[in-house]
Amino acid sequence: METYESVLLVKSEVFVFKIPPRATNRGYRAADWNLQEPTWTGRMRLVSQGDAVTLKLEDKMSGELFAKCPIEQYPGIAVEAVTDSSRYFVLRIQDDNGRSAFIGVGFLDRSDSFDLNVALQDHFKWLKNRDQIEKEKEKPKQELDLRFKEGETIKIDMKITKKDGSEVASKSKQRTSTGAGLPPPPGSIKIAPPPAKTPTSSPAHKPAQGEKTPNNPEWGEFASASQQQSAPPTTNASWVQF
Repeated sequence: METYESVLLVKSEVFVFKIPPRATNRGYRAADWNLQEPTWTGRMRLVSQGDAVTLKLEDKMSGELFAKCPIEQYPGIAVEAVTDSSRYFVLRIQDDNGRSAFIGVGFLDRSDSFDLNVALQDHFKWLKNRDQIEKEKEKPKQELDLRFKEGETIKIDMKITKKDGSEVASKSKQRTSTGAGLPPPPGSIKIAPPPAKTPTSSPAHKPAQGEKTPNNPEWGEFASASQQQSAPPTTNASWVQF
């Protein structure tokens, strides 16, 4: 299936320089190039087609291809920054026959080189995230097994109370009945029995000789029924006895 070409970045002016071979492993230096006399000037387009991304150098007016730089990864050997400036890079260009060469490119403004860095980083980050998602989809999903294993039990402590409180009442009644016959708890209050009633004098009864009248006036108006019945009736001549 044919895939369409997507443009990631366009810069209207870029300079190409012929660079000397790398003398050491410390990296390229833009100061070693003839920056005052660029070899070629044109526009730059960064395009993607499927997973492949290519940096193309084209003529400003006709759009004719001057050179192309396939980029497999970034940072990498295809696009390498110089050690002494943020505006210059070394590109590994290739032709249709697979032959490659290294050239220097540069921008007038640092913002242009910053845009190139960001565009390349975003593209390869997107590829990495997409591959990670595809790997997660291929993994078999592990089902959660909630079944009890052999010999495994579970204990649930449930306390249920009815809305009308009948269960609470029955429990309190049971505790009351089981406590019958037991000695009172420590510190309980003991109520003393009421004092015995003492016979007092009345108009119909006079104390016998030698009998003491109670000193407490609160009990003077009352006498026990047994004492009133046992007292002998008083005989009065002026009354007719029935």
